[in-house]
Amino acid sequence: MRPTAPDPADTDAWNAYLAEGNAKQARKRVAADVLLRDPCGRVLLVNPTYKPGWDLPGGMAEANEPPEDTARRELMEELGLRVTLLGLLVVDWVAPHGPWDDQLAFIFDGGTLDEGQADRLRPRDDELSEAAFVTAVEAAGRLRDRVRRRFEHALQALDAGRPLYLRDGASLM
Repeated sequence: MRPTAPDPADTDAWNAYLAEGNAKQARKRVAADVLLRDPCGRVLLVNPTYKPGWDLPGGMAEANEPPEDTARRELMEELGLRVTLLGLLVVDWVAPHGPWDDQLAFIFDGGTLDEGQADRLRPRDDELSEAAFVTAVEAAGRLRDRVRRRFEHALQALDAGRPLYLRDGASLM
């Protein structure tokens, strides 16, 4: 039999009860990437030093950090770039794989950089070895399968003008 929740008017007991429940609930890893384009319509990819293959700019959320803040923070840390996010393109529930538990992966629309911004863009920390604007076809060839599927859906969402929900890189809706 489950214990009865304390009276919410007893603030200390109620908060202790909620904290116990919070400690037992599942936690999700969260990743937030950004789809950025240059004036020619090419997309920005980055080459991380800590894993194989190219990726979209972005990264992993810190504790209690909203995904859109994660995307903006990562762009600033790694590329020295401030952007206004134009909306959500993709949410992908990623199943457990290898040593990893499941994850929620977001892709936000970062819009189009002006020519000066695009030309000056360089990695600013040791997590990236390169940053390059490439065509969508070139990007699909450089990205690992899981990220490539998410990227392709992000392009579809951009064209459709509405975000997509994915389950392990596949559209369900």
